[in-house]
Formats: sequence, C-alpha cells, structure tokens
Amino acid sequence: MHAPAPTAPAGLTRQQAKTLTLSALGGALEFYDFVIFVFFATTMGTLFFPADMPGWMRMVQTFGIFAAGYLARPLGGVVMAHFGDLLGRKRMFMLSILMMAVPTLLMGLLPTYAQAGVLAPLLLLLLRLLQGAAIGGEAPGAWVFVSEHVSPRHRTLACGALSAGLCAGILLGSLVARAVNAAFDEATLLAWGWRVPFVVGGLFGLLAMVLRRQLHETPVFAELQARRALAAELPLKTVLRAHGGAVLLAMLLTWLLTAAVVVTLLMMPTLLQGLGVPRGEALAGNTWAILACVVANLVAGVLADRFGAGRVLALWSVMLGAVFFAFYSNAMAGAYSHGLYALAGFAVGLTALVPAIAVGGFPAPVRFSGLSFAYNMAYAIAGGLTPVLLSMAIKDHPAAPTHYMLAMSALGVGLGLYVARRHPRVPD
Repeated sequence: MHAPAPTAPAGLTRQQAKTLTLSALGGALEFYDFVIFVFFATTMGTLFFPADMPGWMRMVQTFGIFAAGYLARPLGGVVMAHFGDLLGRKRMFMLSILMMAVPTLLMGLLPTYAQAGVLAPLLLLLLRLLQGAAIGGEAPGAWVFVSEHVSPRHRTLACGALSAGLCAGILLGSLVARAVNAAFDEATLLAWGWRVPFVVGGLFGLLAMVLRRQLHETPVFAELQARRALAAELPLKTVLRAHGGAVLLAMLLTWLLTAAVVVTLLMMPTLLQGLGVPRGEALAGNTWAILACVVANLVAGVLADRFGAGRVLALWSVMLGAVFFAFYSNAMAGAYSHGLYALAGFAVGLTALVPAIAVGGFPAPVRFSGLSFAYNMAYAIAGGLTPVLLSMAIKDHPAAPTHYMLAMSALGVGLGLYVARRHPRVPD
C-alpha cells in the first residue's frame, strides 16, 4: 500500500473546464498528425513502393511503416515520462507536440519512390519513428495531466474528455482525407495532392503549441514539488519494483484500447475498400463512427464517475463485440451500413475508461512513468503487430477482424468485472 497521493481540489471549476478543453483541443491536433498517414495508406503504398509489387504485399509494407510509429513509442514515452515525473508534466506536454509537428511537415515534403528509389520509404520510416516517440509521451502524459487537474471523482470524465479530443483528431484526419479525395482526381492526388494533409498537419502542430502555452502545471505535481516529495530514485525502477500488478493491468487495458481504435477507426476504411466498398463511402462511414466515438467518450466518462469504471467497461466491451460482429459481417456480405459503423464507433467509447483506471493504479511521484511504460509497451506490441498481422490474415481468412474483436470484447468484460470487484469506483 502506498500513501495517498495529493489530489486536485474537488469539483470541476471553470479553470479546470478550460484546462480540459485546451488539453483536448491540443491533443486533437497532435493526434491528427499521428494518424493522417493511415487515411492515405493506399496512396502512400502506391507512391513509396515499387509499382510491380503485389497489392497485398504493398499494403503489408505500408501498414508496417505505420506500425513502426508504435514500436518507437516505448522509448519516447519512457524518456518523457522520466522527466515528466522529475521536472514537471507541462514541459513534456509542450515537447511532445514539437516532436510531432516537425516530422509531419517533413513527410509532406518527401520524395517518392519514383524520385528517390528505396531512400523514399526509408525516410518515411525514419519520420514515422520520430512521430512514434512523440506520441509515446503525448497520450499518457495528457491523461496524467488532465487527471491531476481534477478531483479523483471526476477522473474518468477528465480522461474521457481528453480521449474525446484524441478521437476528434482522428475525425479531423478523416474529414481532411475526404476533402482531399473530393478536391483532387486520382492523377492530381498522386502528383502532389497527397502532400497537402501533411503540410496542414505541421501547421496544426504549431497551433497546438500556442494553445498549450496557456496551460498551468498540475496542482498534484506542484504540491509534490513544494513538499520535496518527488521520486527519490529512477521513477521507472520504482514502478517495476513496487507496482507490477498495476503495470500488468494497464497493459491489458491498453491492448483492449488498441484493438478498438486501430481496427475499428484507423484500419477500417482500408479494410472496407478491400471488401469492395467505394473509398468515398468508407471514409463517410468512418467520419460518422469517429464522431460517435467522440460523443461516447464523454458519455462513458460521466457514467463511470457515477457507477464505477469497471462496470461501465464491462458493458461497453459487450457492446463493442456485438456491434462490430454485426457491422463487419454485413459488410462482408455486401450490406455495408453507415448506421452500424456509427454504432461500432460509439462502442469504441471505452477509450474513456482505460486511462482513468490505469492512472489510478500508480502513486503520483511515479504516475507518469508507470502509465507511460505500461501503455507504450502494450501499444508497441499490440498496436504495432495488429495492422500487419490482420493484413496478412485477411488474405486467407476474410473474417479475421471479427474474430479478433470478439476476443478483445471478452478480454474487456473480464477486465471490467475484475476492476468492479476491486474498485467499485475509480481508484483514488
């Protein structure tokens, strides 16, 4: 047992609401930079790999570069979390956006395979790794930042608001992808139109930096600093020695979050096109699904603060498995539905619950390091392998996404029941 951590004042004040809003907006702009690549996966595969490469292999290679961003997350996350626990949450909050904006802008200026040969995908891979290092500190750092600005009884709503912002970044990426595809014909898109969303993303990153300058250090860290109660040794060492159970729980929760986001929101437009759904229709449905996810994060956050995160997680996991099964099975049968896709997106709202539960498992002096290590290690493994393995599995087993999501649904139910038994409310 560890001593109770200092907490922010109870209640949701106007200043706290402003902090949540600015944090969510900044997170949305940064997450746009991270995910815009996947919305142009087909185009990027065409431009950055040989024309005579088989289509399925090109898709695997493209998703492999996308997944490389996840593999870089642990290093970036651990380093940023280390300094976040010792020097302050806000400083790392600012650094992560700079590390994201610059590579995104440079992606839009890269030469293609036709112009630079094998150097083109190698440069793309390098920039993707830099993006991964940045997002490794962003997501866990943002959840810690907002959760420490409110009282524990509002923790899930705070994390839900931030998660809604991150999902809004995916929505922004979807809308920009639709706009670019509508504005340019195929020839223009391949010639230069694909560069527009990446250049715009770099500008979004600069805007996010301006927004975050208005934020203040968290009350929890400020109090720890004032009392000289910061970690006395390497924060990660403390985490691994004394909080192994919290690390395992956070990693399993992250696996669930990864499946919900990567498969349902990020990969789905490309998967649907593989099932014969026109690109415009797939992107339109994706927009509705992400919008539903944004709303669901707020709804789930409110319900979890009222009834307990474990119970709501179990309920949302059942919904995720059932709705995804109905949606993808219909799409495979040629009966693709925007409505079912939107419901599947609403089920992804469990992303509000995962960080709130995980954050509560670590004491304040090592909270950033604990969450960042568990979250990024799990995301590197699950997030990195899922796109590649599913792309390969679909070749022989078209229903592989459905089977995977049903297994993840079962995992979510089990985790939710475990948390509900251990913590009827979100742990303080």
